[in-house]
Amino acid sequence: MITVQKSISLPDTYPLGRLGRLEELLFFDIETTGFSGEHSQLYLIGCTYFRGGSWQLIQWFADTPDAEWAILTEFFGFLKQFAAVVHYNGDGFDIPYLLKRCHALGFKYDFSAVQSIDIYRRIKPYRSLLGLESLKQKSIERFLGIFREDQYSGGQLIEVYHAYLRSHDDRLYDMLMLHNREDLEGMPLILPILNYPDLLEHDFILLDQAVRQVSDLFGDPRPVLALRVSSEYTVPVDITTTVSAGSCACHAALSGNILSLKLDLYRGTLKHFYPDYRNYYYLPYEDTAIHKSVGEYVERSAREKASPQNCYTKKTGLFLPCFADIRRPVFKSEYKEKYSYLEYAEDLFADPEDLNRYLRGILKLA
Repeated sequence: MITVQKSISLPDTYPLGRLGRLEELLFFDIETTGFSGEHSQLYLIGCTYFRGGSWQLIQWFADTPDAEWAILTEFFGFLKQFAAVVHYNGDGFDIPYLLKRCHALGFKYDFSAVQSIDIYRRIKPYRSLLGLESLKQKSIERFLGIFREDQYSGGQLIEVYHAYLRSHDDRLYDMLMLHNREDLEGMPLILPILNYPDLLEHDFILLDQAVRQVSDLFGDPRPVLALRVSSEYTVPVDITTTVSAGSCACHAALSGNILSLKLDLYRGTLKHFYPDYRNYYYLPYEDTAIHKSVGEYVERSAREKASPQNCYTKKTGLFLPCFADIRRPVFKSEYKEKYSYLEYAEDLFADPEDLNRYLRGILKLA
């Protein structure tokens, strides 16, 4: 086994204190001869960590096939110093692979004593919102404006490693070590993507709201609710998205720490349907439902037992799409209508909990 340890310079791209205490974070990446932990071999583990005011790199390289056990022993011994491991899709590949190799070699090492922070898993729920073509690391890099082309693919490196085992050529060794080091040095470049879950998973503060009149495609006026909210977190790349609900749509734009929304409003008359229809009468002449405690005083000829379809009261005004339940009456045009609405009032989002529940409903659908 060959061990390399040196100080390196890494860019400050993300406040790592959000992940944990800096000195307790271990970034790692592995190189293998295949995807199967049962039928391939681990030949390199690289780590970066912060000690003594600077970043350090350590790599354990199997210069012979028999050195794999030594790599695992050294790595898991080293891991005891840290509280968390940081990686990209390590929960899906690196960690299960290492555990399978430990099992194959009869080791009982595991990751139970450390927290696993998977950048891939943090951003996966927001792929659609961010418009990511895929969740491969290169897709994240392109989104962030990073264009870094690896000289060799993982498949090519497998052949390079086998060639090294046959020849022990220093040039092949340098190639393998450089690839792993560049992967580790490149990880900080994609860390800014974590600003999106940071922002989207924490509360917004309402800055302002206003109902405005805009013109539709035919030049007719229609009402729109403009909302602006802010966050304590800031994103590196602006994003825009549109979510539709029936004839209404929400246009959202996220820039810096400001989320701006334009919500189409429905102007007209809608119905609020009561779920406990058996406790109501329907009054056909008034086209409304009333509770039986009151309906008992209405002449029998002017009332009938309510059904799910006619157990409603009507309301005329401005309504916005119901993207989330915020403990307000819900309205529909008809009982079986797919989309529901909330009556708009200036105090609709006075409760921060209601505001953030509604915003998350929109962003979840994007």
